[in-house]
Amino acid sequence: MMWQPVSGCGDQCRDDADARAPRGLAGLRMVTLAGVLLGGFLLVPLLRGAALRGLARTMLAVLGIKLVRRGPAPRRGSLLVANHVSWLDILVLLSVAPVRLVAKGEVGAWPGIGALAGLSGAIFIDRSRPKTLPATVAEVTSALRSGRTVAAFPEGTTFCGASQGRFRPALFQAAIDAKAPVVPASIGYDTTAAAFIGGDTLWDSVRRVAALRSLTVTVVTAPALRPGDDADRRMLARAVQSSLGPSGYRLAA
Repeated sequence: MMWQPVSGCGDQCRDDADARAPRGLAGLRMVTLAGVLLGGFLLVPLLRGAALRGLARTMLAVLGIKLVRRGPAPRRGSLLVANHVSWLDILVLLSVAPVRLVAKGEVGAWPGIGALAGLSGAIFIDRSRPKTLPATVAEVTSALRSGRTVAAFPEGTTFCGASQGRFRPALFQAAIDAKAPVVPASIGYDTTAAAFIGGDTLWDSVRRVAALRSLTVTVVTAPALRPGDDADRRMLARAVQSSLGPSGYRLAA
C-alpha cells in the first residue's frame, strides 16, 4: 500500500503571467546547468560542506534565480523544517546550511537533483512501505545526535505556495528523542511558475523555470524551538507550523 500525502494544488494554480527570458536564454541556461552538474559530480570527494552549498547556489544562479536569506542560521544538530513548493526547495536548503536532506525515495532517481541529494547524505523515505517509517525516524535521530543538521519537508508533498498542507508529526519525534532544536523555515517564491504541482514532470518544471526572465526565492528562518522531555510530536508539529505564520506560504515580495 502506498502512503501518499495529497495536495489540492494543480496546474490551475499557476497564472502563467510571468515575463519570459529572451529567446535562446532558456536553452543556454539548461546547457550551462548540465555542465555545472557534470563538473560538480566529477568532484564528488570534495563536495561537502561549503563546496556542496556552492554547487547548489551556482545551480540557482545559472537558472537566473536570486536567493534572499533572512533570519538566524541553524546551529549544528538542528532539525530544519520547511514548507514545500518545488524541487528548487532542495537547492535552497542546501544553499542555506550544510544539511542532510530527508526526501521521498523517488527523489533519488531524479536526474541531477537526486544525485545532489545523495551527496548531502540524504535519508530517503520509502512511502510504499509505511512500516519502515520508524527506522527512518531512528536514522534522523542518530544524525541529529551526531551533530548533523537534518532538513525535512513535513507537509510530505508540494503545494503551490498560497495553499499549505498540515505538518506531519513523525519526524518531529526524532528531534524530541535527540533533544535537538527545531528550526522553522519558510520558503517563498515571487512567481507561481516555480510550483512543482499537478501533472508536472521534473523536466517540464526545469524548462519552465529556465524560461523565466527572473525569479526570486526568499527563505526565512525563525528562532529555534527546543522540545522538552515531555514534548508531544503532534503538538510540536503544530507549534512549528504556527510559528511560520501565514506569511510562510505567501509568494515572496
